[in-house]
Amino acid sequence: MTGRVGKIRNIVLVWLVWPLLTLGIYHLVWYFKVNREARDFDQRIEVRPGMAVVAIALGWILIVPPFISVFNTGERIARMQRAAGMQPTCNPWIGFVLIFIFNLYPLYYQHELNQIWDRYAHQEEGETVPLAA
Repeated sequence: MTGRVGKIRNIVLVWLVWPLLTLGIYHLVWYFKVNREARDFDQRIEVRPGMAVVAIALGWILIVPPFISVFNTGERIARMQRAAGMQPTCNPWIGFVLIFIFNLYPLYYQHELNQIWDRYAHQEEGETVPLAA
């Protein structure tokens, strides 16, 4: 099995700076990209990035969908870590709790993703790499 490498991003820029500068739009773009990277990295991970964004963007109306989507994204990142041959350190429950603490889950999730991409540091974004599992 092979997958495509994602992008290493600065966690503070992802969490605070770009969302402030774009009035929150960057958060939705980042969320789409993270879920797309999960799908592209390991084809066994089933996710529809557009629907994940809809759950976050419009979920405030129904309340529950954003929480489920954030939790599921944490599980996807843990699966990506396994596929990269790493011990999974991403805990979706931590991401869930961080929603309520200054919305810190993007900072946490991007940090966990950066660990995966660091493993493939010699590869450019989008290059195909072998998966461990």
